[in-house]
Parts: sequence; C-alpha cells; structure tokens
Amino acid sequence: MLTKIIAITAAGIVLSGCAITPQPLSEVELAAYAEDKVHRVSLDQEPVVRSISLYEAMARALKYNLDYKIEMYAKDLANSKLNSARFDMLPDLVANSAYAGRSNDPFSISRTTIGTLSTDPSTSRDTSTSTKDITFSWNILDFGLSYVRAKQAADQTLIAEEQKRKVINRVMEDVRTAYWRAVSADRLLSGLRKLEGRTQAALRNSRALKNNGSTSPVAALTYERELIDIKRQTQRLQREMHTSKIQLAALMNLRPGDKFSLTLPKRRLASLKLTIPYSEIFTLALQNRPELREIAYRGRIEEREAKAALLELLPGIQLYAGANYDSNSYLVNNDWISWGAKASWNAMRLFQYPARKKVIDAGLNLNDQRALAMTMAIMTQVQVARIRYDYLRKSATTAAEYFYIQSQIRDKVRTSARNDAASEQTLIREELNTLVASAQYDIAYSDLQNAFASIYSSIGVDPFGDYLDVSAGVNELADALRNTWRERGDVSG
Repeated sequence: MLTKIIAITAAGIVLSGCAITPQPLSEVELAAYAEDKVHRVSLDQEPVVRSISLYEAMARALKYNLDYKIEMYAKDLANSKLNSARFDMLPDLVANSAYAGRSNDPFSISRTTIGTLSTDPSTSRDTSTSTKDITFSWNILDFGLSYVRAKQAADQTLIAEEQKRKVINRVMEDVRTAYWRAVSADRLLSGLRKLEGRTQAALRNSRALKNNGSTSPVAALTYERELIDIKRQTQRLQREMHTSKIQLAALMNLRPGDKFSLTLPKRRLASLKLTIPYSEIFTLALQNRPELREIAYRGRIEEREAKAALLELLPGIQLYAGANYDSNSYLVNNDWISWGAKASWNAMRLFQYPARKKVIDAGLNLNDQRALAMTMAIMTQVQVARIRYDYLRKSATTAAEYFYIQSQIRDKVRTSARNDAASEQTLIREELNTLVASAQYDIAYSDLQNAFASIYSSIGVDPFGDYLDVSAGVNELADALRNTWRERGDVSG
C-alpha cells in the first residue's frame, strides 16, 4: 500500500512538471506595465520654471538622464556582488535538525565470530528519534579561492565605475551639442517668423509687377529665385536643427511635448580657450580614458584567474567542529562535541591545468593587444579632436566675419530704404541673407562648442570635476558645473 502511494505521488509530481507552459502577459498586464513605466519615467523631477541654460541642462542630465541612471544601478549591483563575495570567505556555521520515525521497532539479530546467531532480537534505537547539531567548518582552499574571487569582484566594481564615467562623458557632450543646436534653431525660427510675412508680401508684389509689365520679367524672376533660394537655405538649416530641442529634452529626461525655453547666450569666440597644454594631452588621455582603465582592470582579473587555477591544484583541507544531540534513549551520552579534519584532492585538476592555462594566457594576450589598440585609438582621437577644434575655430571666425559684414550690408540697405534709395524687396533679401548668415554662424559656433567638449571627452576628464553630489538640487549642480567649465576655459554658458 505504501509503495503505491509513493508511486502515485511521484507520478503526480512528474506530470505537474511537464504541464508547465509559457504564459505570455495578458493585454491588461501589458497595459498596466506600460502605464506604470510612463508614470515613473519622469517622476520626482524638479519642474522647469524658467529658461534653461547650458549648465542647467547639464545638471538635469546628471540627475535625471536614464542612460546614466542605468550605469549608476549597474555600479550598485557590482558593489552588492562584491559584498556578497566577501561573505564567501567566512567559515561555514551550519545548524541541522532532523526527525526520523518508523512503524515498528528496529529489532535486529547478530552473529558471533564462530557463526552462531543470537536467538533473541534486540534493538539500540527508538522508533522515533530527533537529532540536532551545529557545526563550524572551514575549508582552507575555498578560503583562498574566495579571496581571489572577491578581488575580482572588486575589480568588477571599478569597471562599472569606468563604464559610468564613459556614459556621463558622452551624455554631457551630447547635451552641449544639442543645447547649442537648439539655441541656433530658436534664433533662426524667431528671425523667420519676423520675416515670413514680409517675404510672402514681397513675392506677391514682385509677381504682380511682372504680370502687369511694370518690371522686366527676367528681373522679377531673378529676384523671386533669390528669395526662394534663401528660403530654401533657411528651411534646410531649420530642418537640420529642428530635432536638437527634442534630443535635448530626451537627454534631460523631459517628456516628449513638454514645453520649455532656452536661455539664448551671446556667441563669443573669445569665451572658449583651452587651458590644457598641448604637450600634456596624450599623457592625460592615456591615464584618464575609461576605456583604457577598463581594459587594465580586465587584465588584472585575468591575472587573478591564473592564481585561482594554481590554487585549485592544491589539496583541500577542511577543519570542522560541532555540538551534537540525539534523542535516542538507548544512548549513554545524548550530547557530545565532535571535531576533525578532512583532506581531499582532485587529481584530475593536474590534467586540466595545461588546457586551462592556455585559455588564461590567450585571454591575457588578447587583453594586452586590446590595450595597445585602444592606446593607438585614444591617441588618434585626441589628435583628431585637437585638429578639429583648431579647424572649427577658424571656420567659426570666418562665419563671424561673414555675419558681421552681412549685418553691415543690411544696415546700409535699411538706411537706404528709409531714404527711399533702396526697394523693400532689396531690404527683405538682405534681411534674409543676414538671417542665413546668423544661422550659419550659430552652426559654426555650435560645432566649435562640440569640438571644445570633444577635446575634454577624448582626454577622459570628468565633465563635473573631481567630485559632484548628484543628490543636490538642479541650481546647485548647475553652479558647480559652470565653475568647473569656466576653469577649463568656457565662459559662454
């Protein structure tokens, strides 16, 4: 009967395991999941109450950018794994409690050395017993391996920190680029709104003069072509810069469609001056770049893996001691202290070690080559960033000169138009030319700002200095960032 019960129970367990099938989330669960994420995506953020400056945009990205938060939580996870690895080095302290029973007495007979059997069955154990023990054990080999694993986990936390630095460098560079592009788009859009009505009126007037024969058709068409060509340029520029504000909002973790305005700072080429000597930038880059540091930490992990492989060749020695209790009434001593030592050795590790050493050596060689390749890549990036900065500074200077000359032409035409010495069409054309020149200057200045930030990013310098408390308010963070970047040569924000 008991056998049948056990068989039926086992069969039920097996069948219930086979009955498990994938269960996709229902539409209601998916809707609730999506609603929860939409609600929490920008929860507990300081509201936007005024125009956003460059450094407020950076501060908001530091506090609320989701890519940066992912890296922060990844670092927290690495720290938690390190804390867990520390506990693996501790000895084991195990408490056990057990109960055993049977349906009849465990009688037995015995045989003597001469082969005779006892005629009276006997027992030395109760039908029901309970046992308890608490045992302290420590495996010396496991301690050594756990120590190595803990050191590797510590290096993993450092890798997580470098990955966080890499992400925040990229985010801050993207914020600077998107901000200046968005500022350019706002200026261009504002100027277009002022001139749009006058441009359309000028086009209608030109076509009317052409239709009634008051002006040469070729002259009228040429003028219309010039106006339309300028409009095409402004529309192209506007299209290129239109998404910048959306990108900036995403970097600050503002919801799509949230309205905000930007502080429109003055464009001053003199406000950007590199403070890092050219002779030091390669050394600083190779010391600070998170990618190269990450490779160095991974190399250290591989070196410690080689030590772990050697440790595994040693025999394991386990020391133990424990307090025990047994409720069996036949025992003279129901509680006692036990101790001892065990030694074990897996001889197969000796045969596995050569193959494992080859794997470890191959990993070390690969990591070394990655470090060399990354060194060359970093040096090249720094050189390109510096050359790009110098080139874009010249381009921005040229764009500023062109804008200055075009502004003078517009002012002269304005004066002539007031004195009836120039037509409204000519004035509108020069106004549009000035608007295009201003937008091109904005783009050149935006590119220069991006190049300025790229130099510091290529060097691997943290965008917020040595330390910054991201739990501080947006205004406090913005002030700290502004002071940091002013020391680095940017006083435009």
